[in-house]
Amino acid sequence: ACESLLNHHADMALAGGISLRLPQKQGYWYEEGGMNSRDGHCRAFDEQAQGTVFGNGVGIVVLKRLEDAVRDGDSVCAVIKGIAINNDGSSKRGYAAPSPDGQARAITMAHAAAGVDARSISYVEAHGTATPMGDPIEVGGLTRAFRASTDEKNFCGLGSAKSNIGHLDTTSGVAGLIKTALALRHGLLPPTLHYNKSNPKLEIENTPFHVIDKLTEWKPDRLPRRAGLNSFGVGGTNAHAVLEEAPPAEPSGESRPCQLLLLSARTETGLEKIASNLARHLKEDNQQKLADIAYTLQVGRKTFSHRCFLVSQDVNDAAKALETRDSKRIISRVCNQKERPVVFMFPGQGAQYVNMGLELYQNEPTFREHIDRCAEILKPLLCIDLRHVLYPKPEDKEKAAGKLGKTAIAQPAIFTIEYALARLWMKWGISPQKMIGHSVGEFAAACISGVFRLKDALTLLCARGRLMQQLPTGAMLAVAMPEEKISPLLRHDVSLAAVNGPSNCVVAGPTTAIEVLEREIAEKGISGRYLHTSHAFHSSMMDPILEQFAEEVRKLRLSPPRIPFVSSSTGTWITQEEATDPTYWTMQIRKAVRFNAGRQELAKIPDHILLEVGPGSTLTTLAKHPAHNAEQVVVASLASSRETLKDVEALLTALGHLWLEGVPVNWQEFYAEERRYRVALPTYPFEKKRYWIDPPKTAVADKSPQSLSDAPASPTEPAVQPSQSLAVSPSVTENSSADEVPRSAILFERVMSQQLQVMARQLEVLTSCQVSDEDSTPSLLIPEDHNDGRRREYLGNEQKPELGASIEKDSNGVN
Repeated sequence: ACESLLNHHADMALAGGISLRLPQKQGYWYEEGGMNSRDGHCRAFDEQAQGTVFGNGVGIVVLKRLEDAVRDGDSVCAVIKGIAINNDGSSKRGYAAPSPDGQARAITMAHAAAGVDARSISYVEAHGTATPMGDPIEVGGLTRAFRASTDEKNFCGLGSAKSNIGHLDTTSGVAGLIKTALALRHGLLPPTLHYNKSNPKLEIENTPFHVIDKLTEWKPDRLPRRAGLNSFGVGGTNAHAVLEEAPPAEPSGESRPCQLLLLSARTETGLEKIASNLARHLKEDNQQKLADIAYTLQVGRKTFSHRCFLVSQDVNDAAKALETRDSKRIISRVCNQKERPVVFMFPGQGAQYVNMGLELYQNEPTFREHIDRCAEILKPLLCIDLRHVLYPKPEDKEKAAGKLGKTAIAQPAIFTIEYALARLWMKWGISPQKMIGHSVGEFAAACISGVFRLKDALTLLCARGRLMQQLPTGAMLAVAMPEEKISPLLRHDVSLAAVNGPSNCVVAGPTTAIEVLEREIAEKGISGRYLHTSHAFHSSMMDPILEQFAEEVRKLRLSPPRIPFVSSSTGTWITQEEATDPTYWTMQIRKAVRFNAGRQELAKIPDHILLEVGPGSTLTTLAKHPAHNAEQVVVASLASSRETLKDVEALLTALGHLWLEGVPVNWQEFYAEERRYRVALPTYPFEKKRYWIDPPKTAVADKSPQSLSDAPASPTEPAVQPSQSLAVSPSVTENSSADEVPRSAILFERVMSQQLQVMARQLEVLTSCQVSDEDSTPSLLIPEDHNDGRRREYLGNEQKPELGASIEKDSNGVN
């Protein structure tokens, strides 16, 4: 794997080993001079070492080129400096016998490949099997290799993971690698267990080594820390690696004032376990940066259907919320869809307020870039710096609020916020498939769609706001009545300005006329609410400026929309002819806003999500009307001026909701301006399920040879007599004493008996697979329930019996 990476045949590799011994429940026989330990302990390097203990294991490591891992912000445990492998099988006296010469050559080759001398290595993770022959030969080979560089004694620690976890066979090498890598990372050497006094055959006092018999702080004479790793195989293969501690990483940079933590699992119980594990981890290790934790959860974890998210400001706050399962902050959902279309909604005038998006301007470079760009374009058009109005000094806040209330400034200001926010969402991978804008918000939709260039859209909005500002003031009144009931009450000087819902309309006109209408509807028991506007938009009071505004539109180049959006004037999808017609944009000032009709048009899009892109949550409230789909997902990007929720927190909460619904996020762009690292966090808590197939309680081999021979034969095949070929002579232990029979004979008898039992069982299963004349599909019998020995029959595409159903035999013994 290392060579493949260094030769650029791969950019990342998984390497490791798996060892599974069967049957799982078994003991072992100790024989003097053999590999197995007398007392079940692996006493590596100890004078009482008499053998090893075998076990099951799996170990996997991820390998990358160091420069790539550093660039990607990965958590690097250790660096492999050099490796060497050889095989000395032809020069050994026996197949399983170790050889100090071959081991020493492999170690020396690894030192050369790493470009280091033995004196710089302060620890060796040995093969350390604790066998009478293995340990002395291994220490001899290590000593021979180290003596090529130094004559110093006892400067290098020696240990073996086998004393802790046993000999994991083909997994033992990667187990030692993982142990050594973590020791390098933490600067601690774990103890080699069961070590009291050195095996005299090692002559350890005359070697470069001393055995690590207790938890030891790793303090080498020089830095960086380096370690050697031995792994030897039966048959003559010797492997050695030189490891070095990872280079110190530069601290990760600053980030947003709060972070979005994402959790997901395959099941609800799995999600609960993940939250519990993370809460415990955050309480135990609060030195990690919350931004790095969030980054790791976002890019280092696979996404499953059961999901939840949390927005938090610091590690302790996150731990507390996860531990208490704060339902107000931890939002959960089961997502059964991989991806859903997102519709941008742009609000109109009246949603603006001082400091809208201030936190985003301070913390999101993309948002700030587009705000600055718009402000520079608007400077000669407004004769002011819009940023001083949007984000004034504390002492100028009241003055800025007055300016922002003027139509001439409000309209380009709202557009600027919406445009910058839309570009930020799109950079994060949240791009709209459809859009809708309310009044001035339609200009933002048109600009994102490509109808207007940015400079042209700002120029047009400045002219629109300036012309409106010159008109006489008026009033706008929101009335909780459907259009068909409010329309007959309107006089010639009062216009229907907007239909925002089934029973939510806005009327506009001269202030005195609106007051008269208000009293009329009050007599009917219906109250009205005045909007915070200075003029009667979308009413007959706009007529004087229509021709002047049309001249301004004719100066611009209009292009067909690249992203479909709903016309606020018609409530249906805007056509290419309308989008490029100056008359349409002129009459958009005068005609009523048909948001309710547009909302109904959007409802035809299956499984779409509505995302309000702008200040406040006005359109979010309108879109959530009970008359619409109750399951509709509607999300607001920013908080309104009346809420205490901060902009970054509100935006991340919106992003969390989108992620819950299956909307993919471009996390690399999300962190494009930051230096983030992956950190060690609790891994997926797999919910254990047992899939092991146990044999039936009554083993076939327990039957007498006569019973086996009496089994009925297949009607289409010759009779098979298992007892003739698999008969087992009576056990030696039944007729002979232990003194009369050698131990090896007893062991051989038991092993052969077990093998014959398995073969008999296999033969019975095979003979049960019958082929009838009517159906050429064989019947396969497998154990169904090991508790009662019941079996299920699978016959091609025929109806299968239910689990546990009885299966009877016919006169021929066929199921």
